[in-house]
Amino acid sequence: MTADTPASSDGPLVAELSEDALLARIFPLLPVGAGTHVPPGDDAAVVAAPDGRFVVTTDVLVEDRHFRRAWSSGEDVGRRAAVQNLADVAAMGARPTSLVVALVVPADLPVSWVEGLARGLAAECAQLQVGVVGGDLSGGPVVVVSVTAHGDLAGRAPVLRSGARPGDVVAHAGVAGRSAAGLALLEAGRRELDTVLVDAHLRPVSPLDAGPAAADAGATAMLDVSDGLLRDAGRIARASGVRIDLDADAFTVDRDRLRSVADELGAVAERWVLDGGEDHGLLATFPAGSTLPVPFRAVGRVGEGAGVTVDGVAAPARSGWDHFGG
Repeated sequence: MTADTPASSDGPLVAELSEDALLARIFPLLPVGAGTHVPPGDDAAVVAAPDGRFVVTTDVLVEDRHFRRAWSSGEDVGRRAAVQNLADVAAMGARPTSLVVALVVPADLPVSWVEGLARGLAAECAQLQVGVVGGDLSGGPVVVVSVTAHGDLAGRAPVLRSGARPGDVVAHAGVAGRSAAGLALLEAGRRELDTVLVDAHLRPVSPLDAGPAAADAGATAMLDVSDGLLRDAGRIARASGVRIDLDADAFTVDRDRLRSVADELGAVAERWVLDGGEDHGLLATFPAGSTLPVPFRAVGRVGEGAGVTVDGVAAPARSGWDHFGG
């Protein structure tokens, strides 16, 4: 399936297979991972933790809340579920090692959609030698994909949100605004206007190698930008007790493309850049004078005070995505 091909009804439905039969179709599609000692098949997997510590994070995708099957193939959802968790591991300065996936599926879901989900997970994980080492399977009224990711710090100190200090450089790696623009195109029924932006929403790409590189370069704070630049910058500001000053002109990637689409939809491209989430770039702070690792670029400064400013103007207290609307 491609990002332009939603769920197919070809082949059997989930209700027509036993749990064991469905798992037997999924497991061969999933990567084992370089650090996996005991793969799926027992009550639990065994994964190496050579550092003596491991990073762990979890996230969930709920049908009609985070994705729609009318827009998203199983492979789209698998890729997205993997990336949003792998990015959280990278934001701690670690390298991902394994995923555990819990899946809820309705009885009328095509098995081919579930197989696509497994292929999507594998596509993102195999290139990093990350194993999909187990999970759980259940029935329910809608598709729910819950992923727990583990990572290895390889001797590094974890990069927290609380380490930014006045005078630090604020830097960003990845893209900003693409996913929000892609969602707007899907909601408007205009995906043909820019399939690159649509794909950026359905299958976001995160600069995962940049997380450990930032840690090695002395990053003082870092996080995955999942809920919008302003909201996530505010999280660093609160945790560190500082003010984050962003330069709007620093976010030039895709500016013309976003403005062209925004003009067609009657939207404001700058809001996608500052408030749009789910691009899964990395926002980090570095001591002044640091050589920023590729692909980070300077986008602002850390100052005394609190909150977030854009070009010297205080950002709204409520910006970006909130699961409960607050």
